[in-house]
Amino acid sequence: MSAAEMKAADPPVSVPQPEQPEQHDAPRAAAGRAPRRRAGAYLPYALIAPTVVAIAAVFVWPLVKTVIMSFQDVGRRELWTGQAAEWVGFEQFTNILGDGRFWDVVWRTVLFMVACVVATMGIGLFLAQAMQRMSLWIRLALTAALVAAWAMPLLVATSIFRWFADSDYGVLNMMLTKYLGLDFRGHNWWLDPKQGFLIIAAVVIWGAIPFVAITLYAALTQVPRELEEAAALDGAGALGVFRYVTWPVIKPVFQMVATLSVIWDFNVFGQVFLMRGNKPEPEYSLLGIYSFEKAFESNSFSQGAAISLITVLLLSGVAVYYLRQLLKIGEVE
Repeated sequence: MSAAEMKAADPPVSVPQPEQPEQHDAPRAAAGRAPRRRAGAYLPYALIAPTVVAIAAVFVWPLVKTVIMSFQDVGRRELWTGQAAEWVGFEQFTNILGDGRFWDVVWRTVLFMVACVVATMGIGLFLAQAMQRMSLWIRLALTAALVAAWAMPLLVATSIFRWFADSDYGVLNMMLTKYLGLDFRGHNWWLDPKQGFLIIAAVVIWGAIPFVAITLYAALTQVPRELEEAAALDGAGALGVFRYVTWPVIKPVFQMVATLSVIWDFNVFGQVFLMRGNKPEPEYSLLGIYSFEKAFESNSFSQGAAISLITVLLLSGVAVYYLRQLLKIGEVE
């Protein structure tokens, strides 16, 4: 037998091929990963769910209840017995908006708020700029004093300022009489509402300055020193450097803090309530005091709720402006 015939007679040898994964295994693997991915996608929502529930319980539900009460006639009987209140539509709002005293209170609140915000922002900006020029230890001491003043409870602060303005033993009368030569012995600051509001405004401003000063100081640290030095070398004075170099940098933060101050000072309640011994006179009524009087002294809880909603509507424009400033700052960053 020839070699060719022997080669032809040998059985063919099969070469093993590598195993190929079956095509139907890929969808099965993808299907196994899909539930795990979906479970991971819901994890952030599960983590913030307790916070959302707490916020809804503390803020959303009271707001909804306030809106409902403002369209009802809720008195002491309905509040204590749980009896269904009568729906009166817009009657509460009509009565309030037609009350001349309400508009007097609104204008008084606006004037008080403007005076407090202007003074707070002016003094806070002055302190923030002064902190830049202080030595490290003096700046730390001032910061600690500001934080301590900011952390002081409202009841303690109002008690101190009431003692300052006391007619018989007040430090303010003593200083005006002894050092300025004015006759303020036994002077009662509360007989004239204008003078009384000066004391109340002092409490509000004193408590708000720490936040404003520290926040603006943090903004001032972001101003490039090279630009200020270059502007000074070009002949710009202190006012010019602030106007064209410093102010554009700190303007967003200044606007944000000023907006917050407007919201806070528009809703002042505790300072007036405590300074006047829990029984403010009509001349000292701001919107918060006026709402409290309607709700708890006149037993018209629906009118108090309606005044609260009107206050929210008056501040809604300020709140929208504040949110826009936050969004602008976020876009810049």
